[in-house]
Amino acid sequence: MPRKVIIDCDPGIDDALALTLALFDPRLEVVAITAVAGTVSADRATLNVQAIVERLDPPRYPRLGAATAAEDVPYTDGRYLHGADGLGGTGLQVSKLARQHPAEKLISDEVRAAPGDITIVCLGPLTNVARALVREPDLADLISRIVIRGGSVKGIGDVTPCAESNIYADPAAARAVFKSPITKTLIPLDVTDQVVWNLDFLEKLPADFSRAGKLLRATLPYLYRSHRQHLGMESIRLPDAVGLCAVLHPELFHTEELAGDVETGGEVATGATIFDRRPNSPHRAEMEVALEVDAAAVADCIVRGLAQAGLQT
Repeated sequence: MPRKVIIDCDPGIDDALALTLALFDPRLEVVAITAVAGTVSADRATLNVQAIVERLDPPRYPRLGAATAAEDVPYTDGRYLHGADGLGGTGLQVSKLARQHPAEKLISDEVRAAPGDITIVCLGPLTNVARALVREPDLADLISRIVIRGGSVKGIGDVTPCAESNIYADPAAARAVFKSPITKTLIPLDVTDQVVWNLDFLEKLPADFSRAGKLLRATLPYLYRSHRQHLGMESIRLPDAVGLCAVLHPELFHTEELAGDVETGGEVATGATIFDRRPNSPHRAEMEVALEVDAAAVADCIVRGLAQAGLQT
């Protein structure tokens, strides 16, 4: 029986690839995709989710939830790596839907429709999940698990010296989700950075006559160019695809139960994720944190998943 998932994301080229994997994997039933501001603005994230789903035209359409901008949060902008539209400047056009539920309401509705069965896969900031929990606190008891792609165990960030972008984008929301009683798995930057994609990855994408191949071949080359131009790197990372792989193949990740928190008021450390790993820690371990990954096996799973998507499109 397929696992019911809600994917909460801020597309982003790597989000587009992760959605391609999820929408055509028979082990998953993607009941909803909710947009959140992060890599791009709330409005752009909402349009990008719709554009990706329409271009892929999966056999089963998920419900779509609209992002709403968070207030009083640090400003983040991933467009320097992902393009002005977040999708490599492809300019995918969609008609704005006349009526679309806010993401946090859609999350609540879908969780209540299948209590105990829904896994929420968070590939962007945790704004929507935190809002849903504020809106309906008892929702925490109805969610099967949250898989969070974000944070850093060793304290090395990607948007500041010590903060990872998804957590930094809304640290108060991240802290609320970290402290919630929901069963949680964290896939941090330390792990996703271990899966490296060189230029030969482009040759492994689905053929360009498939819908999946057409989308990915139009967007991924931009990511290679921007990484070289802005980061001086010849390779790229696809953290959201690795995060999704943790849902499909948890056995490829070595995890430990840790007590985690998020810095929300620091002058230089806002958004940093802190883990108490002292042997005599007084804090209760409240989340499963990935510390190591079989990078080769994860890369192979992603390539095979994309091939499967190509065959279906």
